[in-house]
Amino acid sequence: MTMSGIDYSVWDHIYVSDDEDITCPFVDTPSLFGMRHRSRLEKMVAFQQRGEDLETSFAECRRLLEEAQGRLAYLEERMREGGEDKEREAELKKVQKEIKKLKQDEKSFEKLLEEHRKEEKKLPWNVDTISKDGFSKSVLNVKPLSKEETGEEKVENHNNFLGKYGKEIKHFGMLRRWDDSQQYLSDHPYLVCEETANYLVVICIEYEIDEKHALMEQVAHQAIVMQFILDLARALKVDPRGCFRQFFSKIKTLDKSYQDAFEHELEMLKERVRSSAQTRMENAVKELEEEDIQKRLGPGGLDPVEVYESLPKEVKRSFDEKNIQMLQDAMSKLDPEEGKYHLKRCIDSGLWVPDSRGDEDGEEDGDQEED
Repeated sequence: MTMSGIDYSVWDHIYVSDDEDITCPFVDTPSLFGMRHRSRLEKMVAFQQRGEDLETSFAECRRLLEEAQGRLAYLEERMREGGEDKEREAELKKVQKEIKKLKQDEKSFEKLLEEHRKEEKKLPWNVDTISKDGFSKSVLNVKPLSKEETGEEKVENHNNFLGKYGKEIKHFGMLRRWDDSQQYLSDHPYLVCEETANYLVVICIEYEIDEKHALMEQVAHQAIVMQFILDLARALKVDPRGCFRQFFSKIKTLDKSYQDAFEHELEMLKERVRSSAQTRMENAVKELEEEDIQKRLGPGGLDPVEVYESLPKEVKRSFDEKNIQMLQDAMSKLDPEEGKYHLKRCIDSGLWVPDSRGDEDGEEDGDQEED
């Protein structure tokens, strides 16, 4: 231990191998050094490659284990919902055996990796490993904390996504074969997301409103494909872009329970689409009616059609025949307060447009009637 507080004792037993330790008088020295150096580098590369292979195999084993556990959870849930089924029970046992084997493989790879790391620590330093580049750096692959998006940001991002990939989503919605859908998603993996599933449903509703029922059912099928991929990703806790191939391999294996669930969800989506389309059409009709009412409102803000329907029969008849004298006679027969009420409503709705002379006459007639 030095005065500075740094312990240098760890350097006392370091062995640094050197390719130039031994020479031979019968072999050209530079050639001998080069041969030994190449041999040592090849061994280092082989050792590193073995470690990388173990890491890769270990990661693949864990991935397969996670997928198998996801399938097991799905089958157990279906068993609880659907009761006893021999085919499901057989598949459940098969998956359980697969998980047991994968767990054993995982432990084996973990043990091999640990042994490899211990062996790596025992390797002596040499001229290639004792020092590193002065300008190399380490980058930590840390996922940044995601800031929750506001409502406006979500709408903007959604619109931007549809602006970029709207045509590609529509193309995917028209695909019919499983293989075509899988290949298209392989070529366009960015489409495997919630935005695509939502937009496909919107397209379904638009087709149903336009009474293009066959197209609606086709796009609905693809919407359920996307939704099942997203559900599978949530169950496995993986990125949906990394598990869509698993969905297609499962749906193409003629797994009856899985296909039944798919068809059930598809029919439910079709019903929701029809209901939404009907609601949207009814709302559109109501909006048009409201616009018509707003357009025909009189100067006092009353609807002339509504006012006309509320008039007494004789007054209504005078409007039908456009007879002013008949209107005056019908009004005179009414109670004064009732006559003023109907007259004001006719003016406010635009049914009656009095001029200045008519107003004066109306006022004089009203005074005489009151007298």
